Amino acid sequence: MRANGTVFKYGDNVDTDVIIPARYLNSSDPAELAEHCMADIDPEFVKKVHKGDIIVADKNFGCGSSREHAPISIKASGISCVIAETFARIFYRNSINIGLPIIECPEAARSIEDGDQVEVDFDSGRIYNRTKGTEFQGQAFPPFMQNIIEAGGLVNYINKK
Repeated sequence: MRANGTVFKYGDNVDTDVIIPARYLNSSDPAELAEHCMADIDPEFVKKVHKGDIIVADKNFGCGSSREHAPISIKASGISCVIAETFARIFYRNSINIGLPIIECPEAARSIEDGDQVEVDFDSGRIYNRTKGTEFQGQAFPPFMQNIIEAGGLVNYINKK
């Protein structure tokens, strides 16, 4: 499995309230949530994002409330992967459960910049910054997690079993 796209770069402590503001939580429809993804931190995000693009952030991405709406809105917006120095644990778990690939890699998170073209190989955990010609070793997903992501989330994975 691979991801390949343009980077949207954010800083530390991007919380679930800016990923999907509470005022838009009256829906659980992924497409509706995607329309408001990152609205409070990057109002132009939904106009600029394309299928396959990648979010890169610094420390503690996804902190705040435990709502699944945050990773759902990111995935539904077209983002193929999130790379960060660290993730809030509940966000990490929710992302895997809904089939959104996320990778912790402090070196990549510090080096990759907004607008860079990045490719991620989920099997090896390798992250390639095609813009700068650099490579990083992120944490590869264990096979069972890759199966969950490939199935589109935990519920789909279990239903296929």
